[in-house]
Amino acid sequence: MRILRAGDHKHMPWKNGKGETVEIAVFPPDASINDFDWRISMATVAEDGPFSIFPGIDRTLAILDGNGMVLDMDGSSPVLLTTASNPLAFPADIPVAARLEDGAITDLNVMTRRNGLTHTLIRIDVDGSKAVPLPPSTCLLLCHRGALSFRRNGETGALAAGDALLIEDAAATALKIDGEARCYLASITQADLRTTN
Repeated sequence: MRILRAGDHKHMPWKNGKGETVEIAVFPPDASINDFDWRISMATVAEDGPFSIFPGIDRTLAILDGNGMVLDMDGSSPVLLTTASNPLAFPADIPVAARLEDGAITDLNVMTRRNGLTHTLIRIDVDGSKAVPLPPSTCLLLCHRGALSFRRNGETGALAAGDALLIEDAAATALKIDGEARCYLASITQADLRTTN
């Protein structure tokens, strides 16, 4: 397990140059926005406009802060995302345009290369103690608001708002967390770990 502190997250321009993204974690560790296997980042969207296109990539997006954003996706009806919405999964290589509902928003993006990887993203609200089951994959827990302490297999630590915990081989164990926080758990699975029929 490795703690990724908020102050160490990497700030970089969007692929389309129209904003800034805060990269929480990427693999391989020194990958660029063009050659990553997976990437987890946050971005502030301050104006309407198109999403960057990432060929061969799948994306899941959640709204962290703000009054929401409507996504116009090629071939689909518009979708309104708010802080109360479940994270939305969609291909990152189709045209998508964003329209803000009322002011800027901050979103969380999880992206994986379609050839060999898959991912999930869920929101977890913590008020007290909770055991969070971890799938046998690479997992990242982002503490968005509040603070928490954690323990797993004898290891302990604490996360403040903006910090993340990277678990590179969760091995189907549980993460025990205590505190009051809103968190997001991303799980990234290699193709050879998927169940096949």
